[in-house]
Amino acid sequence: MVDTGRLYQKGLRLEYFTVAYNILEAVASIVFGSIAGSIALIGFGLDSIVESLSGIVLIWRLRQHGKISVLAEERIEKRAARFVAITFFILGAYVLFESVKKLVSADIPNTSVPGMLIAGASIIVMPLLTWQKYKIGKQIDSKSLIADSKETLACAFLSVSLLVGLGVNYLFGFWQVDSIVGLIIVVFLFREGREDLRESGEED
Repeated sequence: MVDTGRLYQKGLRLEYFTVAYNILEAVASIVFGSIAGSIALIGFGLDSIVESLSGIVLIWRLRQHGKISVLAEERIEKRAARFVAITFFILGAYVLFESVKKLVSADIPNTSVPGMLIAGASIIVMPLLTWQKYKIGKQIDSKSLIADSKETLACAFLSVSLLVGLGVNYLFGFWQVDSIVGLIIVVFLFREGREDLRESGEED
C-alpha cells in the first residue's frame, strides 16, 4: 500500500530544496552578472527568483493538503498563479529592455567563469529534481507538482542556453551572444507568464 503521507513529505522536502537552491542561484547570478555586465546572467537570476515564488506556492499547497477543502486550495492557488504570472511579465520586460539596449549601445559584457559554473551546476541539479518531482506527482496524483516538475525541466534547458552564451563569449569574444541569450530568456519568461495566466483562468 502506498504511504501517501510519506510521499507528500518527500514532495515538500524537494520543494524546500528547490526554493533554497533557487534563492542561492538567484543571488549568485545577479551578483556575478552585475560584476560582468551580463544581462543573460542577471536575467537567469531573476528567473530563479520567480521560480522560488512558484516553489513557495507549491509548498503551501502541499502543506494544506487535508486541512482545507479542495475548492479553497484551487481558489487560492489561482490567485497566487496570477501574481507569479505578472512577475514573469515584469521581469521579462526588464530583460528585453536591457538586452536591446546593450546591443544598440555595444555595451560589451565581461566574461564570467562563475556564471558558467552556476549554469553547469543547474544542468546537473535540475534534471534530477525534475525526475523526482514528476515521479512523486504521479504517485499522489498532484497536477501542480507535475506542472512544477516541467517548470524545473525548463530551467535546465535555460541553463544550457546560458552556459552556451557565456561560453561563446569566453572562448571567442562574441559578446552579442549575451544579449541574444537574454532575448531567449525573455521568450521563456513571457511563455511561463502566459501559461500561469491560462492556468489561473485569466485566458481562454
